[in-house]
Amino acid sequence: MNKLFFVLPIILMGCSLLPKSEKKIQLMGEAQGTYYSITYFDQQERDLQLEIDSILDDFDMSVSLWVPESVLSRVNRNDSTVSLDKNFIGNFDISEDVAGKTAGAFDFTIGKLVKAWGFGYDHTRNIDSLLVDSLLQISGYRKVKIVNNRVVKENPLITFDFNAVAQGYSVDVVADYLESKGITNYLIDIGGEVKAHGIKADGSKWRIGVEKPAKHKDDERDLKAVVELEDISIATSGNYRKFYVENGIRYSHTINPHTGYPARNRLLSVSVLHKSTAYADAFATSFMVMGYERSKQFVEKEPDLEAFFIYSTPGGEYATYATQGFKSKISQEFD
Repeated sequence: MNKLFFVLPIILMGCSLLPKSEKKIQLMGEAQGTYYSITYFDQQERDLQLEIDSILDDFDMSVSLWVPESVLSRVNRNDSTVSLDKNFIGNFDISEDVAGKTAGAFDFTIGKLVKAWGFGYDHTRNIDSLLVDSLLQISGYRKVKIVNNRVVKENPLITFDFNAVAQGYSVDVVADYLESKGITNYLIDIGGEVKAHGIKADGSKWRIGVEKPAKHKDDERDLKAVVELEDISIATSGNYRKFYVENGIRYSHTINPHTGYPARNRLLSVSVLHKSTAYADAFATSFMVMGYERSKQFVEKEPDLEAFFIYSTPGGEYATYATQGFKSKISQEFD
């Protein structure tokens, strides 16, 4: 599935002295319209790329919008013969949970609005206030549910889009596979959604770079911070690379499900830590809708979440805020 929304963390992997009993395996490939990079340590020195590619192909057959016969595509076409699978139900359940916890700031039924605003796969813009109002009528996570393993919609025109959770979910799926093989020291990065588990062979933690928001789309990518992680996932969302300017107005790719219009607030990017990559992914998107102040209040009350916010001041300068748990993992911070 092509990742539409998220600004990607940059993985920093230093060299290490490996014990003879373990071998460092590095895999790279493509999945969901983006890259994947996986590093793990394995005493049996197994190359699991073919198996992982097969898992990711199966995942696409479940929740990809760009595979016509995926479970998701068939649900969106109201195919009465479709059988829901574990991946679809898992993405649905997490999406519904985050939508409820964020009072609808996260909503997996607004794909048609995203596309209308020009942030779909074909980048075609076709939007006005009347269309926004009509598309809002066929959006809303409360209008859908799963009953007896079947999707029930209040309106058959409602469609699903798991873009803001599926990539993180796929990281968790690959992690489950590695652990089923007895591999517990690994780093999985799929399109910038990252899970770091265990440690490297030299005993050090995994080091992950958090990108500094660029002032322009084509600016070089610089780091704002480096974090050291163990047994945690990180997902980053931002609004400064996917946007367009029309008639002097800047439109970001993050659509506010309540209004149907692009979210407009001071939050430039947010990096979220959670045990689940899927939850980190979904909450990062939610916070871009909620804005800095609301998101800060929210995350401070959630013991399972930590976050690092980069936002703009009234004077147009960058400012940052890290929760205590996130701050404890920062090994370097840059101007």
